[in-house]
Amino acid sequence: MEKGLFCITTMASLHIAVLLTIGVITILVVRIIYVLFRSSKPLHSKSPRSLSTLIVLGSGGHTAEMLNLLYVLQTERFKPRYYIAAATDNMSLQKAHVFEDSLLGKEAFEEVEGAEFLQIYRSREVGQSYITSVGTTLIAIAHALWLMIKIRPQVILCNGPGTCIPLCVIAFLFKILGIRWSSIFYVESIARVRKLSLSGLLLYKLHMADQLFVQWPQLKEKYPRAHYVGRLM
Repeated sequence: MEKGLFCITTMASLHIAVLLTIGVITILVVRIIYVLFRSSKPLHSKSPRSLSTLIVLGSGGHTAEMLNLLYVLQTERFKPRYYIAAATDNMSLQKAHVFEDSLLGKEAFEEVEGAEFLQIYRSREVGQSYITSVGTTLIAIAHALWLMIKIRPQVILCNGPGTCIPLCVIAFLFKILGIRWSSIFYVESIARVRKLSLSGLLLYKLHMADQLFVQWPQLKEKYPRAHYVGRLM
């Protein structure tokens, strides 16, 4: 009798566990579909309030291209601004400081909210072995998670550096979980003529970028969901 009751209780528990698992999976699938659908729509913010913006900088020409883009951006709509660069890339943050200082000369001081300049660990340094990069990647993800929780940006601007990937992945997960909606805008480098960079390709294939912009028409033909905007440099 007791054995039969135990079996019935076990079966009931398993049945409830299966139903709960199916329910959670269903909710996640529906949420992912909703996020993908909404992310494909242009950002229309009619609120007079500004949007906190995370700007990912990268070594080489990435920072120069990003700053050229920021010069034509309505900076009063995108503030406060948070600049992030790799921990080993001090030059990019220096250039961002110069850019913000130039804004102080254009706008009244009381209208400019202070920008923040942050660094993030790289997942892998150039020449680093793939074995040791596993540990550094985990550290980089944990650091990116802490930064995203701290900043909670409404907009993320990036244009190619690999440091943007963990930030964008976490932002996408935050969307699915309903923690924070961060619109991700990716502008592919002008140097990419025939194919997307690895960062751009990942964001495109995984549908993580709300809008992905390219500067060459052949890229638009190869990647139909991308938006061709002409040369920005």
